Amino acid sequence: MNFKPITAYIATILFIAVSIAGYAQQQTAANDKYKNGMVVCAYPDAAKAGLDVLKKGGNAVDAAVAVQFALAVTHPQAGNIGGGGFMVYRSAKGVSTTLDFREKAPAKASADMYLDAAGNVIPDMSLYTHQASGVPGSVDGMVQAHKKYGRLKWATLVQPAINLALKGFKMTKRLAADINRSDSVFKSLNPGKKYLIGDRPWQEGDTLIQHDLGETLALIRDKGRAGFYEGKVAGLMIAEMKRGNGLFTRADLQNYHAVWRKPVIGTYKNYKVITMPPPSSGGIALLQLLKSVEPYPLHRYGFNSDSTVQLMVEAERRVYADRSKYLGDPDYYKVPVDSLLRPKYIKSRMQSFNWDAATPSASIQPGTFIGYESDQTTHYSIVDKDGNAVAITTTLNDTFGSKIFVAGAGFLLNNEMDDFSSKPGVPNMYGLVGGKANSIQPGKRMLSCMTPTIVEKNNRLYMVVGTPGGSTIITSVFQAVLNVIEFDMDMQQAVSAKRFHHQWLPDDIQSEAGALNDATKDKLVKKGYKLTKRGAIGRVDGILKTSTGYEGGADPRGDDTKLGY
Repeated sequence: MNFKPITAYIATILFIAVSIAGYAQQQTAANDKYKNGMVVCAYPDAAKAGLDVLKKGGNAVDAAVAVQFALAVTHPQAGNIGGGGFMVYRSAKGVSTTLDFREKAPAKASADMYLDAAGNVIPDMSLYTHQASGVPGSVDGMVQAHKKYGRLKWATLVQPAINLALKGFKMTKRLAADINRSDSVFKSLNPGKKYLIGDRPWQEGDTLIQHDLGETLALIRDKGRAGFYEGKVAGLMIAEMKRGNGLFTRADLQNYHAVWRKPVIGTYKNYKVITMPPPSSGGIALLQLLKSVEPYPLHRYGFNSDSTVQLMVEAERRVYADRSKYLGDPDYYKVPVDSLLRPKYIKSRMQSFNWDAATPSASIQPGTFIGYESDQTTHYSIVDKDGNAVAITTTLNDTFGSKIFVAGAGFLLNNEMDDFSSKPGVPNMYGLVGGKANSIQPGKRMLSCMTPTIVEKNNRLYMVVGTPGGSTIITSVFQAVLNVIEFDMDMQQAVSAKRFHHQWLPDDIQSEAGALNDATKDKLVKKGYKLTKRGAIGRVDGILKTSTGYEGGADPRGDDTKLGY
């Protein structure tokens, strides 16, 4: 399998060229580079808000605060103040940390809260009801990030989002279509509310004004954390909970606090990878995946060749199996981080890999070690002129979260409770299974696949990357990193290239149209792999530090935009 005849090599190169050419960048040329800073995020107006902050002398964290609140206005599918997320930060001097502002289960939550009398999971209860919402963390996360690292005044950073909400902004074709698709659900779940509901279907270029959301943001601007977790907005949230028998209370809101955590750090060849620890499963999984494939000559195999795909898929099925058993909120469950990342353990997991045939997922179980005690999301990457870097992934869980608005406050509630294991072995909306480590407990943070990541080369900043996509987040970041390091792509090519995904269960390789050529598909099928077509996988946004400046990659699968100066 290590020998590649010259004809196959040429075919692989041609396939790479065709795949990348199919994704022309929408905003700027792929080789545009900027020396003073860059913002890459999911919506043009939010990117501009972040870039304006950088130009005013703000740092990467200042810009992140502006982008977070602007996305809550312009990208309601996932941008939020009613959700949560993770931040990976690296200072210009190389000091790194992470901030966990993931939502938490309310105090009234319980392990069996989504089961009926017979012990079966009640359909959609963890998705489209008031009981689906965890206690929001985004506002407290931004407050804490700014308090520790911010340079400009808080009010200056929130104001752009207020302007976008009260004065309105022009809708893209994609945003209009997404809102239109959810129109009937919005009306069904929000009687008497008119948020995102127009007199006619929305069209590209329409102006969207959100008065109540603007007033909520103004309170956050003026009162900081108290403008959301106390006072008027908190009262409106609790009233909304009571309307739908939701669970979180004023006490839950007051008791919510984001947590600073040490990053998980590993290496891939001569690169240092800084990423998110639990309750994200993404960081550990990414490092396991990179170490699993490190001994193999991926560059020689070629981008999305049969050997490359087979190797990556076999690593993915083993890593996702481990995820199902061992990963959860470290404040509630002993996560064996060191054991999972031990090179000897990772090597042992790949020993059953056979080039001649697929390893059935039914034969793969979570690994064991001595002494162990038992998709809609959005990402943004920012680097400032000093070299401070931020990778933030934030989410409501499903597109538009629970699709339930807080009356009078104008923002959407999350449905992150579905990310817990409602019942051991029963998959969530993304097909992921789990057990005790991710069971529901009061005050616990639900497991996540979010994988905001920063990569160093020779002790210097090299790459900032992340993506939305539910269970595909981990594999999308995995592929983007390898595209740059192994397949010599620039940042735009790396995020635009077609992707594939495997997550142990279900046992199939899901791929975007055109990701695998016919010859590759035939070889994989003959070895026993099941192939499934699917739509877009992830929306990766990244920044690459080159010798001539910052180079951005904005995923053309969305309205993602890269701006620099």
